[in-house]
Formats: sequence, C-alpha cells, structure tokens
Amino acid sequence: MPDTMAPPVTDVVELTAALVRCESVTPREAGALQHLEGVLAPLGFACERMDFSEAGTDDVANLYARIGSGGPHFCFAGHSDVVPVGDLSSWTIGPFSAELAGGYLFGRGAADMKGAIAAFVDAAAHFLARRGRAFGGSISLLITGDEEGPAINGTVKMLERLAGRGETIDACVVGEPTSSKRFGDMIKIGRRGSMNVDLTVRGVQGHVAYPERLDNPIHRLSALIAALVREPIDEGSTHFQPTSLQFTTVDVGNKATNIAPGVVRARFNTRFNDLWTSQTLLAHLQERLDRASAALGGHGTIELSAQVSGESFYTPPGPLSDLVAGAIRDVAGVETELSTTGGTSDARFIRRYCPVLECGLVGETMHKVDEKSAIEDLRLLSRVYETMLDRYFAA
Repeated sequence: MPDTMAPPVTDVVELTAALVRCESVTPREAGALQHLEGVLAPLGFACERMDFSEAGTDDVANLYARIGSGGPHFCFAGHSDVVPVGDLSSWTIGPFSAELAGGYLFGRGAADMKGAIAAFVDAAAHFLARRGRAFGGSISLLITGDEEGPAINGTVKMLERLAGRGETIDACVVGEPTSSKRFGDMIKIGRRGSMNVDLTVRGVQGHVAYPERLDNPIHRLSALIAALVREPIDEGSTHFQPTSLQFTTVDVGNKATNIAPGVVRARFNTRFNDLWTSQTLLAHLQERLDRASAALGGHGTIELSAQVSGESFYTPPGPLSDLVAGAIRDVAGVETELSTTGGTSDARFIRRYCPVLECGLVGETMHKVDEKSAIEDLRLLSRVYETMLDRYFAA
C-alpha cells in the first residue's frame, strides 16, 4: 500500500453544501451518512454503519469511520441530524438549498453542525495526503443521527459498542458551534447538566361561585412557581454559571368558565452546575415546593417526575485544551476562551470514556431561520482541525 495518497476528493465548502442538501431532520438520515461514506472510504477509512432501534423510539442511522488500528486514537464526533426548519415562509432562501451569498453558506445545518463534519473530513484528507496512512495512530469520525432528538439510539449506543469490542478513544473533539461572535473566540471544556421536570399540582375541583368548596390548583401552582424562581438556586461555582430554572409550559385543559379544575400540570427545565447532581437538585427543589405547599394549607398535593438529559461535566485545562487553543491561535490568530456556558451536547456521553471538548463554528444562527456559516470560517475550521492532527500525531 503506498505511503502517500491522492489529494482530497472535495473541499470543506463543497462537502458542507452537499450535506446541507440532505434533509436529515431527526431521525431521518436522508443520504447524509451515505454521502460521507462515499468520501471517507476512498481516503482509507473503514466505514461502519451503526444503526440502532429501541421500543418506543425512532430507528436511527449512525456512522463510525476509522483509519488506523493502533493508538493513540483521536476521534472527531458530531451529528448529521438537524432541527426542523420551522416556518418555511420566514426563510429568505431554501433551507436545504445550500446557497452561497455574501461570503456565507446558507442552510439548515450549516452551523449546527454539518460544516464541522465537513471540516473533519477535509482536515483528515489533507493530513493523510501529506502524512500517508502510517502516521502512527488512528483517526475516527463518530457521527450520529440522534443528537437533536432524544439521544437514545445514537452516541450512547455507539460508544457502548466500541467499548464492548475493546476499542478505546484517547481524545475527542466534538464539532458543536462553540464560537460566540467570531471564529475561535470560545471552546467548551464542560457543560451544565440538564433536567426536565414535570410538576403536577392537585386540588379540589368545584364551582367557581363557591370558592369555599374548592381548592384551586392554579392558584396553588402560582405560589409554587414563585417559590422556585424567587430566589437563585445557587451563585455558580468555580467553573460554571449559576444554575438556572425556566418554566416551559403550564397546562390545564379546562374549557369551562364556571369550574375550577382539580389538577394542573407544568414543566420546567433546569441547567445545573457541578454543585449538584440531578438527584440532589431534585431533592432540593422538592423541599422548596413542600415548604411552599405547607404554607398554603388546604388539600393540595404536588408530584414531581424528572427526565435527566445529562449531568454536568468538566474537562480540566490540560493537553487537549492546549492542543485546540494553540491550533486556533496559530491558524486564526485568536485567543480562545475556555467556557462551560450554553446548552448541552453529546460530549456529556463521551466524557465517560476519554477527555473531550467542543470546538466549532460561530453558533449565532444555529436553530434559527436563515442559518449560515461564513465560508472563510469553514476553511479556518478545517485548517484548525488539520493542525490539531499534525500536533497530536507529531512525527
């Protein structure tokens, strides 16, 4: 087998455009992974589809591609699925047309995160063209189609399969759009945990003209909401913002005008820092609610049930963050901020297996109408990733 390879088969902008044209709204694959296989296989990657199913969930297609068999093993992780486009009439271009205009590539997924996946591939292609396949380790791409959805049949099960057959990953970079205002100004070395909590408040249904005969759970809920949001949960920690709590819905389903309902349901989300686990935070919130409910008196009861998307995690600054920050500094001339702000990502699963951080494009338009990425940023990101590979597999 020759030690050198032909030039890359595509560049980062062309590949981003091709992926954006695949309408891969979760859980649809829509040809995105198939296209990636067609690009990666000629570069020497062994491509493996890892498709998973589970009762009550959608089937999900995923792709694992690896070149090399020994260590060290560097992994690029990301997702090919995208969120829905929303109100189509609000878009000024076709959300899956991948139009180029004014120095930008437009389309759903251009920022989150098909542009980064294209940069993974482009960087690896350039690296392999210069270094050949005997570069002294392994490079892989772990691409899920289930990040924007319930995240059940994607990264979690892929990692379990790899571990089950003895494959280890030594370092991982997730291509989430972490840059804030300009390319490279921020990477993520941790994330807060996320928990959705359903709150059910039960009272006594009755005729509104006879308030002495009822216990209105809507009134009770309003006091309980105040008890949760009136005071901060905490003031933040060394590495994280304060824990936040936001109500997302209140539902009664009462169409009558003369009946106070017997039950009301609400839901809130909390993004919590490393002062808490999901269990300790839920217990704290239950205590707050119990105190507030007792102060109200009456016959009302409250019930909580929680769905945890992920616990908080933190990768201390060290070799991996130095590698990524140094590549950004030398390629883009930007001093990056090591941050734990924002939402969550599949890095919350990967951190159980190896050091992980997130580095990608500017995320200002992700999930928005007319999502876009600057063409120059796409090229910079590819060069940053390539520089990381060069330094990680230093000759």
